[in-house]
Amino acid sequence: MTKRSSLSTRWLDYRFSKTAYFWSCVACVIGTMVIGFAWGGWMTAGAAKRFADNTTRTALAQLAASYCVARFEHGADAAAELAALKKAEPWDQDGFIRKGGWVTPPGWKAPVAAAADICAQQLLTAKLPLAKPAALEGKSGKAG
Repeated sequence: MTKRSSLSTRWLDYRFSKTAYFWSCVACVIGTMVIGFAWGGWMTAGAAKRFADNTTRTALAQLAASYCVARFEHGADAAAELAALKKAEPWDQDGFIRKGGWVTPPGWKAPVAAAADICAQQLLTAKLPLAKPAALEGKSGKAG
C-alpha cells in the first residue's frame, strides 16, 4: 500500500506549467474586465462621450429653463401670460413658451432644445405674484 500525502504537501509539491500560467493570466484579465465594466463603472470612450454629451444638453436645458422662468416672472404682464399658459393645452404649453421667446437666450437664433418643457413645468408649479387689476391701482383702498 502506498501512503497518500496530505493536501498541503501535494499543493506545495505541485508545479504549474507555462500553459497553466498563461491560461490563468487570461482568465484573470477577462474576469477583471467583466467585473470592471459590469459593476466597476468602467465605460468605453464612445459611451463616455455619449454620457458627456447628454449631460451637457441636460445642463444647458436646465440653465435655459431657469433663465426662461426669470424672464417670464419679470415680464410686464406675467400674471396674464401665466393665465394664458395655464389655459393652453398640455401638449402645446412648450410651444407657447417657445413662441413667447423666453427660452431663446440673447444672441441665439433658436430656442434651447427641451428647455421649453422644463420652463413650462416650473412656471405651472411656481407661485408668481398676482398683478393688481388696473381699476384698483390708483385707489388706496380706504373710504374717505
